[in-house]
Amino acid sequence: MADNAKDAIATIIPTLRYRDAAAAVEWLCQAFGFEKHLVVPDEDGAIAHAELVFGNGMIMLGTAREDAFDRLQQPPSQVGAVVTQSPYILVKDVDAHYKQAIAAGAQIVIEIKDEDYGGRDYSCRDPEGHLWNFGTYDPWKAA
Repeated sequence: MADNAKDAIATIIPTLRYRDAAAAVEWLCQAFGFEKHLVVPDEDGAIAHAELVFGNGMIMLGTAREDAFDRLQQPPSQVGAVVTQSPYILVKDVDAHYKQAIAAGAQIVIEIKDEDYGGRDYSCRDPEGHLWNFGTYDPWKAA
Protein backbone atom coordinates (compact mmCIF):
# COMPACT_ATOMS: atom_id res chain seq x y z
CA MET A 1 0.00 0.00 0.00
CA ALA A 2 1.18 3.54 -0.71
CA ASP A 3 2.85 5.12 2.33
CA ASN A 4 0.21 7.82 2.70
CA ALA A 5 -2.89 5.77 1.77
CA LYS A 6 -5.53 5.65 4.48
CA ASP A 7 -6.72 2.24 5.59
CA ALA A 8 -10.32 2.39 4.36
CA ILE A 9 -12.87 0.32 2.45
CA ALA A 10 -12.17 2.37 -0.68
CA THR A 11 -9.48 5.02 -1.00
CA ILE A 12 -10.56 6.52 -4.32
CA ILE A 13 -14.02 8.08 -4.46
CA PRO A 14 -15.03 9.79 -7.74
CA THR A 15 -16.95 13.06 -7.48
CA LEU A 16 -19.51 14.41 -9.94
CA ARG A 17 -21.67 17.49 -10.35
CA TYR A 18 -25.20 17.42 -11.75
CA ARG A 19 -27.56 20.22 -12.72
CA ASP A 20 -30.37 18.26 -11.04
CA ALA A 21 -28.59 16.14 -8.44
CA ALA A 22 -31.83 15.02 -6.77
CA ALA A 23 -33.03 13.47 -10.03
CA ALA A 24 -29.55 12.04 -10.64
CA VAL A 25 -29.50 10.29 -7.26
CA GLU A 26 -32.79 8.56 -7.98
CA TRP A 27 -31.80 7.68 -11.55
CA LEU A 28 -28.37 6.31 -10.58
CA CYS A 29 -30.00 4.06 -7.98
CA GLN A 30 -32.66 2.81 -10.41
CA ALA A 31 -30.49 2.46 -13.51
CA PHE A 32 -27.16 1.32 -12.10
CA GLY A 33 -28.01 -0.17 -8.71
CA PHE A 34 -26.34 2.40 -6.47
CA GLU A 35 -27.65 2.71 -2.93
CA LYS A 36 -28.01 5.93 -0.94
CA HIS A 37 -25.46 6.19 1.86
CA LEU A 38 -26.00 9.87 2.67
CA VAL A 39 -28.06 12.59 0.99
CA VAL A 40 -27.86 16.14 2.34
CA PRO A 41 -30.25 18.74 0.90
CA ASP A 42 -29.32 22.41 0.91
CA GLU A 43 -31.59 25.26 2.01
CA ASP A 44 -33.12 25.47 -1.50
CA GLY A 45 -34.01 21.77 -1.65
CA ALA A 46 -31.18 20.91 -4.07
CA ILE A 47 -28.58 18.32 -3.10
CA ALA A 48 -25.62 19.88 -1.30
CA HIS A 49 -23.84 16.52 -0.97
CA ALA A 50 -24.73 12.90 -1.64
CA GLU A 51 -22.85 9.65 -1.20
CA LEU A 52 -23.95 6.62 -3.20
CA VAL A 53 -22.45 3.16 -2.71
CA PHE A 54 -22.02 0.18 -4.99
CA GLY A 55 -20.35 -2.81 -3.36
CA ASN A 56 -17.32 -1.43 -1.53
CA GLY A 57 -17.12 1.59 -3.85
CA MET A 58 -18.65 5.01 -3.51
CA ILE A 59 -19.30 8.13 -5.55
CA MET A 60 -20.01 11.57 -4.15
CA LEU A 61 -22.11 14.09 -6.01
CA GLY A 62 -23.92 17.36 -5.62
CA THR A 63 -25.83 20.04 -7.44
CA ALA A 64 -23.72 22.28 -9.67
CA ARG A 65 -23.64 25.80 -8.26
CA GLU A 66 -21.43 28.88 -8.16
CA ASP A 67 -18.63 28.12 -5.69
CA ALA A 68 -14.88 27.47 -5.68
CA PHE A 69 -15.17 23.73 -6.39
CA ASP A 70 -17.70 24.20 -9.16
CA ARG A 71 -15.38 26.61 -10.96
CA LEU A 72 -13.14 23.54 -11.34
CA GLN A 73 -15.70 20.82 -12.04
CA GLN A 74 -19.00 21.02 -13.91
CA PRO A 75 -21.41 18.55 -15.50
CA PRO A 76 -20.80 17.91 -19.22
CA SER A 77 -21.78 20.99 -21.20
CA GLN A 78 -24.21 18.92 -23.26
CA VAL A 79 -25.25 15.31 -23.61
CA GLY A 80 -22.77 13.67 -25.93
CA ALA A 81 -19.92 16.03 -25.02
CA VAL A 82 -16.42 14.65 -24.58
CA VAL A 83 -15.55 14.12 -20.91
CA THR A 84 -12.11 13.96 -19.33
CA GLN A 85 -12.72 11.01 -17.01
CA SER A 86 -15.21 8.24 -16.34
CA PRO A 87 -15.59 5.52 -13.73
CA TYR A 88 -15.24 1.80 -14.49
CA ILE A 89 -17.45 -0.23 -12.18
CA LEU A 90 -17.17 -3.97 -11.66
CA VAL A 91 -20.43 -5.90 -11.80
CA LYS A 92 -21.18 -9.61 -11.34
CA ASP A 93 -23.62 -9.94 -14.23
CA VAL A 94 -22.89 -7.31 -16.86
CA ASP A 95 -25.64 -8.54 -19.19
CA ALA A 96 -28.32 -8.07 -16.51
CA HIS A 97 -26.82 -4.69 -15.58
CA TYR A 98 -26.85 -3.62 -19.24
CA LYS A 99 -30.57 -4.49 -19.55
CA GLN A 100 -31.37 -2.61 -16.32
CA ALA A 101 -29.51 0.49 -17.55
CA ILE A 102 -31.28 0.41 -20.92
CA ALA A 103 -34.68 0.00 -19.22
CA ALA A 104 -33.95 3.14 -17.16
CA GLY A 105 -33.02 5.13 -20.28
CA ALA A 106 -29.21 5.01 -20.28
CA GLN A 107 -27.72 6.02 -23.62
CA ILE A 108 -25.48 3.15 -24.70
CA VAL A 109 -22.39 4.56 -26.41
CA ILE A 110 -20.33 1.35 -26.63
CA GLU A 111 -22.35 -1.83 -26.94
CA ILE A 112 -21.76 -4.72 -24.59
CA LYS A 113 -18.94 -6.95 -25.79
CA ASP A 114 -16.24 -9.40 -24.77
CA GLU A 115 -12.82 -7.77 -24.55
CA ASP A 116 -9.54 -9.24 -25.88
CA TYR A 117 -7.87 -8.60 -22.49
CA GLY A 118 -10.63 -10.44 -20.62
CA GLY A 119 -13.99 -9.52 -19.22
CA ARG A 120 -17.13 -8.20 -20.81
CA ASP A 121 -18.23 -4.57 -20.64
CA TYR A 122 -20.22 -1.66 -22.03
CA SER A 123 -20.23 2.13 -21.80
CA CYS A 124 -23.19 4.48 -21.45
CA ARG A 125 -24.22 8.01 -20.57
CA ASP A 126 -26.60 9.10 -17.86
CA PRO A 127 -29.31 11.72 -18.56
CA GLU A 128 -26.89 14.62 -17.95
CA GLY A 129 -24.15 13.19 -20.16
CA HIS A 130 -21.69 11.67 -17.67
CA LEU A 131 -19.88 8.65 -19.13
CA TRP A 132 -20.05 5.35 -17.20
CA ASN A 133 -18.34 2.01 -17.87
CA PHE A 134 -19.52 -1.30 -16.42
CA GLY A 135 -17.95 -4.69 -16.80
CA THR A 136 -16.60 -7.92 -15.40
CA TYR A 137 -12.90 -7.31 -16.02
CA ASP A 138 -11.25 -7.22 -12.61
CA PRO A 139 -7.71 -5.79 -12.78
CA TRP A 140 -7.07 -7.02 -9.20
CA LYS A 141 -7.47 -10.62 -10.40
CA ALA A 142 -5.94 -10.27 -13.89
CA ALA A 143 -2.40 -11.38 -14.69
